[in-house]
Amino acid sequence: MGVFEFEACDPSGGRHKGRLDAESSSAAAGVLRARGWIVLAMRAASTSRNQSSAAGFGPVIAQRTWNPLSWLPPSGTDIELSLQQIASMLRSGMTLSAAMRTAAEQSSKPSMAKIWIEAGERIQSGATLADALQHSKRFPEFIIQLVKVGEASGTLDLVLTRGSEQLERARTLKWTLLNALMYPAIVFLMALGVAAYMLLSLIPKLQKFLAGRNKKLPAITQALLDISTWLHVYAPYIAVGTVAAIIAFLALRRWPPGRLFLDRWALRLPLIGGILRTGATASFARTLGMLLESGITLVTGLGILEGLLPNKALSQHVADVRESVIGGGTLSEPLTRARLFVPMLGRVTAVGESTGTLDVVLAETAVFHEKRLAASVRWLSAIVEPAIIVIVGGIVGFVYVAFFVALYSIAG
Repeated sequence: MGVFEFEACDPSGGRHKGRLDAESSSAAAGVLRARGWIVLAMRAASTSRNQSSAAGFGPVIAQRTWNPLSWLPPSGTDIELSLQQIASMLRSGMTLSAAMRTAAEQSSKPSMAKIWIEAGERIQSGATLADALQHSKRFPEFIIQLVKVGEASGTLDLVLTRGSEQLERARTLKWTLLNALMYPAIVFLMALGVAAYMLLSLIPKLQKFLAGRNKKLPAITQALLDISTWLHVYAPYIAVGTVAAIIAFLALRRWPPGRLFLDRWALRLPLIGGILRTGATASFARTLGMLLESGITLVTGLGILEGLLPNKALSQHVADVRESVIGGGTLSEPLTRARLFVPMLGRVTAVGESTGTLDVVLAETAVFHEKRLAASVRWLSAIVEPAIIVIVGGIVGFVYVAFFVALYSIAG
């Protein structure tokens, strides 16, 4: 048996210091967690505070400040991995301060280490973990709310695990969409480049060659030469118009009413609109179900979701749903009426509200729509890739046919 000095935080935010008799520091931490407390520091009574590995963060700062990459902001993956590490260390019996220090030491990016260093210093000054993370302005709002619930209930390791899993799902969903559309986009851009090179460089040379033969050209060849001539004349105007259109689009995106109009219009696009709605439905159901399961109220969860959804039309819709719930209405009624999300969402939320299992129903809905989204992306990719190949082959084939028809015409 040994004597261990501890510092812990109770669900109401009160700080406690004292001593415990236990076989090990992990056993002592387990006793405190059984009370619902969050262990901030734990050390043997005979060990000096200055010698404790969890007492300060100074050595970590000294190791990190020289790195020229410290100005790079942490990515979502860095935050996700750090939360997973801290949750794992808390489950193993490590104190919160020691877990944060270890996460800072093991972080591959100095900027991420700096966040945990500053958060640890704030906690040692009396702040809560949620306040420390919110001050960094790098963590999503739903993570902050989960941490508040975890600190109040003594289940910090559990809510951190849920938060990291949600970040992982969001990242996987994003990369699924990007990977499915990246290959067709690259092929399309290469096709445009090849077509522009042929029409602006090769065809004018062919035109000079054919003009010296003083023969009437076949219709297909003449059409090709006319297109090339038109592009030569209007290419500067096309370039200026394209740049102006891009600038106007970006300006419209930055203007709130314009962003709302573009996002609402995007949901109505054929094929793409359906995928966007399915992805948003999966994200809404997964995040809200996870927040409700963690003990966050429905009104608070909807407020968090309002800021998480990138589509402003859907974000405004969630804000309207939240106001309806605050006024005493149900969640399912405004979701069913507006039909901005997939219609199934309104129906299943009605079932969840009537049975009192809204979090479970939302989790099942999220799984269904995530699978549906993956299938839709595969289907879209299967359609887009051959369509682009046909377009590219048609452009190249048109040029070659026009060229060889002209040569045969001259030779004949």
